[in-house]
Amino acid sequence: MLETLRKNWPVYLIEAWALGTFMGIASMVVIVVQHPSFPIREAVDNPLIRRAIIGVCMGLTAISLIYSPWGKRSGAHLNPAVTLAQWRLNRITTMDALCYILAQVAGGALVIGLLHILIPDVMAHPTVNHVATVPGPAGVWVALGLEFSMAFGMLTMVLALSNSKRLAPYTGYFVGVVVAIYITFEAPFSGMSINPARTLSSAISANIWTSIWIYFVGPISGMSLAGWLYRLRYRRRFGECRSMRMHLSGQRNGCQTYEVLWWAEEMNGHQIIEHTTTQ
Repeated sequence: MLETLRKNWPVYLIEAWALGTFMGIASMVVIVVQHPSFPIREAVDNPLIRRAIIGVCMGLTAISLIYSPWGKRSGAHLNPAVTLAQWRLNRITTMDALCYILAQVAGGALVIGLLHILIPDVMAHPTVNHVATVPGPAGVWVALGLEFSMAFGMLTMVLALSNSKRLAPYTGYFVGVVVAIYITFEAPFSGMSINPARTLSSAISANIWTSIWIYFVGPISGMSLAGWLYRLRYRRRFGECRSMRMHLSGQRNGCQTYEVLWWAEEMNGHQIIEHTTTQ
């Protein structure tokens, strides 16, 4: 355990940096687009268009983090639900998964907490509300169902693309597009989280705990089901294997916590055979 911590602590810090960066940029974008002190809110009267602006900005942020040198090194999970899905697929050890999750929560909470101290009135304004995620007027069960569905759809897409030799390098770009679409159209129903650490980071500073359980149950169960179904399909097609690639950038890039050691493709049947290991 100590050896794992000694070896991988820089990767854990990367996960903290990644979600902290995402939350910091999300806060700044929401402030600029939604806060009445800035001209965009008055200039753009349509809330759908304002959400689209936020969605595009956050989609580009996700892409930038995924393909950044640090993001490539950690795998750019940014999300405990992704990490737990990786763990269930034997892509990451229990110790690494635990440290990833703790780092994600700490990174996000630290950045939102710092903004809460520096610009408390702006962060607490109803149009910003610490970028908290709460169920919309449609209610808790609609929000739960959408959080589950979005998480399931996101990870199903990631698994399918990242395990394709041709499409794997573009997985992160698809993630960014989906993030933008989710924020634009779904945010009024649940706030669009699909990330327990993202919701918890805001809740701690805002002291808003409204139905917070749905932001744990929905994303984790949705991604866990997606991983289970994909692995079931993978086993039927290729037989038992220890694990599968799921790196959003489609490359190894020196990732220390999971890595494809070698794989071969049968040119006639295009069957991918992989041998992987976790540390």
